[in-house]
Amino acid sequence: MKGLVFDFGGPVLLTPFEVRSMGERNLGLPSGSLVWTGPFDPTADPDWRAFQAGEMNEREYWAIQAQRFSVLTGLPADMPSMMAPLYAGEEEELLRPGAVTLIHDAKDAGIRVGIHTNDLTSFHDREWLDKMTILREFEVMVDGKTDAVYKPDRESFELMIERMGMPPADILFIDDQPVNIAGAEAVGMVCVHLDPTNPEPAYAQARELLGLSAA
Repeated sequence: MKGLVFDFGGPVLLTPFEVRSMGERNLGLPSGSLVWTGPFDPTADPDWRAFQAGEMNEREYWAIQAQRFSVLTGLPADMPSMMAPLYAGEEEELLRPGAVTLIHDAKDAGIRVGIHTNDLTSFHDREWLDKMTILREFEVMVDGKTDAVYKPDRESFELMIERMGMPPADILFIDDQPVNIAGAEAVGMVCVHLDPTNPEPAYAQARELLGLSAA
């Protein structure tokens, strides 16, 4: 395979669910103040269950959480305001080591690496993005806000295929949302679903499909 494309939040960057405690400490909030739990405890998060059932999309899910965050903290009800205290740590604390290794090994093997995200520039401000050196490793990007096309819409994946410059069957796509996996498969991309609660099997599967040795 000649191409590797990552969703960013989840497959590369830790999810907001995994950095809630960091955000609470940075905001001086009692532990457990941020109540959304997503895939780490779906039984405690009815909004997440509604998203997974197709009753809302991911952006709608996070808009609800931003409103609650604003009521709790008095900060603006927008995603950069909510994400800033969660992702205020050092870059190495926020990235999945398995993803970083896979990115570097793929590039060393001559595999083109891209990022396909709905919300990178919606969730994070420019100052934070400029500090994330991992973003410089990606040769290609499709971003929902910037490009005005969102996963799982077909047009979003077609744009990524065009920018990667290769047939979809030559592209391995890693995402943590089943709905996005289905969208990529519909256009002929090879897919690996990553479970944020247990991400390592996805990296191992991707390495095998790409012909890379075990990490």
